[in-house]
Amino acid sequence: MRLLPRRVLPLAASALAAALLTTGCAELQQVSDGVDKAQQCIEAAGIVTDTMSKVASTIQDPAAMEQALNDGAAKLGDLADKAANTSLKEAADGVSGTLAGFDVQNANDAVDAAQKVAADGVKWTQDLTSACG
Repeated sequence: MRLLPRRVLPLAASALAAALLTTGCAELQQVSDGVDKAQQCIEAAGIVTDTMSKVASTIQDPAAMEQALNDGAAKLGDLADKAANTSLKEAADGVSGTLAGFDVQNANDAVDAAQKVAADGVKWTQDLTSACG
């Protein structure tokens, strides 16, 4: 039986270490991707609840409410553009489109928009968080 030259063992150990490191990095990347997705889901729900709060507090100011709706829509649109999760992207785009679709020109529009946002906001949050599951 012939013994392996001394150089072969360090090379084999290096190859094994590289393989383990590569596998570990892939697993770390999966964990990192999962954390990113979870963060995006939390952020999406936060945008909706923040927008709901701003809409409720601006019911006497149609221009401010329109701005709050547009800001919420823009933030969700940006999040959708960056979303790693296709389901979250679609849900965020949907809510963003709904928020952007409000046209608050006067006090009556403000009341209607506030009622719609209050009624649908919880559903939107649930849609966004369930898209992450």
